[in-house]
Amino acid sequence: MSKQVPIGVSARHIHLSQEHVHQLFGAGYELTEMKPLSQPGQYAANETVAVVGPKGTFGKVRILGPVRKRTQLEVSRTDAFALGVNPPVRESGDIAGSAGIMLQGPAGEVVIQEGVIVAARHIHFHTSDAERFGIVDKQQLKVRVGGERGLVFEHVIARVSPDFALDMHIDTDEANAAGVKNGEMAEIVE
Repeated sequence: MSKQVPIGVSARHIHLSQEHVHQLFGAGYELTEMKPLSQPGQYAANETVAVVGPKGTFGKVRILGPVRKRTQLEVSRTDAFALGVNPPVRESGDIAGSAGIMLQGPAGEVVIQEGVIVAARHIHFHTSDAERFGIVDKQQLKVRVGGERGLVFEHVIARVSPDFALDMHIDTDEANAAGVKNGEMAEIVE
């Protein structure tokens, strides 16, 4: 059985806590949805922030909603070099001991002491897709992508939940290395 998975290329983005939304945009401010994302309930917000590192700045970094318990900036390794930070490769939410950064919004700025990561490549599986493919949560997978510079990604983490839609997330560096775009298909090979 072929184990095909759609590819979602994840550009640099930030998830904010409600406290940081208020500090950056003003007391009582609520994020507004620009467009839905591939995962149910997730969206790209209309709002953006500037991210300021020791070596460089990125303006207009898109906020993804809804708000989270803790603020987390996800960048590619190339972005990290440009900012002058050295974030670890981690699963989303695992920010303990990670790099810090300054955030600037229209109402103020915030310095986070940790929260900058390079997101580990992963596949979101709905429970039914995981069962169909014989995959369990946190399983390490090998995935072949066939772009103009096709390759096999190792250490792809399976994330299984009834709240997920089937989708493989790689960052822009990984997509560029393989020559693939959003919506193209990958195949789980191990």
